Amino acid sequence: MAVELGKTERQRKIMEELKKIAQDFFQRNSSGVSLITVTATDVTRDLRHANIFITVLPENKEKAALDFAYRMRSDLRTDIKKRLPIRTIPFVEVKIDEGEKVRQNIELILVKDKLRTKPE
Repeated sequence: MAVELGKTERQRKIMEELKKIAQDFFQRNSSGVSLITVTATDVTRDLRHANIFITVLPENKEKAALDFAYRMRSDLRTDIKKRLPIRTIPFVEVKIDEGEKVRQNIELILVKDKLRTKPE
């Protein structure tokens, strides 16, 4: 895991646990029509707000998966309350991880270029 600049050790640990809890939550509660992967989390310094970043496969199911995640935020927060022993339970926002999508596209372009320029 990359070191988060400007984050305290406590924030990093909570972000790591939130990622695990959210991934488990979406695996248990999604319909299976799409694969929802939690790629990252972020919490504010006061721990009152958290962003959970996801990717969705297939990509054409992204809107439906994001709508599902949005509707399930209060259930996710309840799950966090049960599993994370902290006083302040953050309010959760779920967002598509645009940075991860860009990274995947760059990787795909590089692989295609490598295959195209491979000597025979």
